[in-house]
Amino acid sequence: MFSYGVVLAIVLILIFQHRKRIRRGYGYATRATAPLKTYVLPVPQQYRDILQKYFRYYRNLSDKNKARFELKVTNFIYGKRFIPRNVSHVPVEAKVLIAASAVQLTFGLPHVYLRHFNKILVYPNNYYSSITKQYHKGEVNPKYGIIVLSWQAFVDGYINQTDSTNVGLHEMAHALRLENIVRYENSRYLNENALEQFDAWAKRICASTEPNTFFRPYACVNVHEFFAVAVENFFERPARFSEELPELYSIMVKLLNQNPLEMKQL
Repeated sequence: MFSYGVVLAIVLILIFQHRKRIRRGYGYATRATAPLKTYVLPVPQQYRDILQKYFRYYRNLSDKNKARFELKVTNFIYGKRFIPRNVSHVPVEAKVLIAASAVQLTFGLPHVYLRHFNKILVYPNNYYSSITKQYHKGEVNPKYGIIVLSWQAFVDGYINQTDSTNVGLHEMAHALRLENIVRYENSRYLNENALEQFDAWAKRICASTEPNTFFRPYACVNVHEFFAVAVENFFERPARFSEELPELYSIMVKLLNQNPLEMKQL
């Protein structure tokens, strides 16, 4: 009886592991075929409705570029696994708008979909990290290909689009710069000369004895945070950015291959 029970337990474990591998393989295949699905299947009308209702950047695009934006959003959604944390599921509105924040950042970079980051963890509110012992609004983990967001903080960032604080753009900026290192060591998609110029500006501003009155102090934690904060200001306060730091703004235009002051030309 004992040996039969042991054998049965082993069989059940093997079946469970096999089913788990199948599910993992199916999920990988689903994400890997995202580009094909995007161009074969129509963009769900629900996605368009959500973008039109809630995403100002999308509304400001020309009709031609709205269609291109929709394709990039759909590709992003198909290529990621959205994982709910402390909630039962991730609503379609959250998937579309989180994808839209990534596409907003990368819209001028046609072949960039942040593919290294294939898991999006979504918390309803700020979440506690057992590592830092602090509450967070978002973070990026390149080792495991994870982007983590507080949905409430994400929404707050887009409700007020002029305060230069946007957790969606901030975390996607981290992901963009990290993926430029992780996946493209020999062929990086961000203009290397412009990136070097950007880093030089970051060091100059943060090392200056004169107080920086444009970027919030958190920008000077390190060059990655400076990039993320610069991205927030690039999209939320482009006119003032261009006026106060015209050279740095021009570098950002070159890095992201777009200019928020000339939306219709995208």
